[in-house]
Amino acid sequence: MRLPPPRRCASGELLLRLFLSPHRRTFPHLHHRSAERMEWLNEWLWREEYWLPPGIGWKDTHLDEDQGHFPLPRDLLCTLPLAFTFIVLRYVFERVVAVPLSRCLGVKDRVRIQAPSVPKLEAFYKQTSRQPSQPEVLALSKQCGLSQRKIQTWFRHRRNQDRPDNTKKFCEASWRFVFYLTAFLGGLGSLIDTPWFWDQTECWRGYPKQAVASAHYWYYMLEMGFYLSLLLSVSVDVKRKDFKEQVIHHIATLFLIGFSYCANYVRVGTLVMLVHDSSDILLESAKMLHYAVWTRTCDSLFVVFALVFLVSRLVVFPCRVIHTTLLVSLDFYQPFFGYYFFNALLLVLQALHIFWAYLILRMVKKFIFKGKVERDERSDEESDVDNNEDEDKEHKEEADEVDLGQKTERSNSKLTSLAHNCVLNNLTNQRNINSRMPKAR
Repeated sequence: MRLPPPRRCASGELLLRLFLSPHRRTFPHLHHRSAERMEWLNEWLWREEYWLPPGIGWKDTHLDEDQGHFPLPRDLLCTLPLAFTFIVLRYVFERVVAVPLSRCLGVKDRVRIQAPSVPKLEAFYKQTSRQPSQPEVLALSKQCGLSQRKIQTWFRHRRNQDRPDNTKKFCEASWRFVFYLTAFLGGLGSLIDTPWFWDQTECWRGYPKQAVASAHYWYYMLEMGFYLSLLLSVSVDVKRKDFKEQVIHHIATLFLIGFSYCANYVRVGTLVMLVHDSSDILLESAKMLHYAVWTRTCDSLFVVFALVFLVSRLVVFPCRVIHTTLLVSLDFYQPFFGYYFFNALLLVLQALHIFWAYLILRMVKKFIFKGKVERDERSDEESDVDNNEDEDKEHKEEADEVDLGQKTERSNSKLTSLAHNCVLNNLTNQRNINSRMPKAR
């Protein structure tokens, strides 16, 4: 089945130019086969029953120039250079703005004990495991001629060396705070005058033949480019307790933004992004204050964040957004593949919201009974389950070293005083003996 223009031809010709042009001259038979495959993939991917309600074709979505811009898949290609632009901007922002700001707010990095240079242990740490088992510790002890306790201590210090310091965490949180704040204010300014912001039924009136405003187009492109940059830099970012959930969230968000744009779910998509940005601002600002050890302000802001998160993610998002996509939309068109796929992605996000809400409620419980937020259950714990024990042991070792130094100083001072007393006693006795000698003569 061949699909009518304009959509299939725009995306198909672009894919052919991108992937087949290098082989046209040297491998004509490969070009012919590849063209057939790409043509088949293009026809299969952009079948009308996947993207449009029953009874509506691509020709029905055509808009005149004076009616506005209809979303095309090729528009999403600009998100890739935007993602790399965000990575460069983040690099500059963290060094020019975030690091000086962290110093002004009093962010301090903990001085960690440096592991001594042992080539065999370093090779095992990088190539095999960061946390060796007991048989491996025994084997390394024989190879290096060190005791098992020293081997375990070395790996504990080495793991702590690789842990990110507070300045790095502060820079990451400040970058996200700036983007979420800018995106939320810009998105709110572009949506507050739209009818679907107040009445979600308007999201489906006239669907799918709905033009996309320029402000909403850039809102989509910037959000997708930002989340793509987070996914590209996830390997160098701080690995947290919810690392896997964060990766799933980024992938689901990218699929949700991309698919909703291609299927022209732009109106409801803007509401989804606005709801998410509203609570993320408070989360990142609370992290910044936590790393700066502004305890009272951080605890107060955490309470506000918990309320906003629970209301926006567990009340507004399911009762307004998911309700209108899952039930209200059926009053305007019959369900199709895009309907099921889009709602499945929204339900994945809602499952992640419930998981994060559980972690936040655990923190609220600690806050109520202990009067302070001890630890960020949602995102500030490291992915290694033994890192907390490592820090406690390292702290004890540092305290033991301080105590040992103090004891050594006290013992040395006592020995010095005893030596001085002995010398003085010897000199006194010698004087007494010398003074008695003439009388004896």
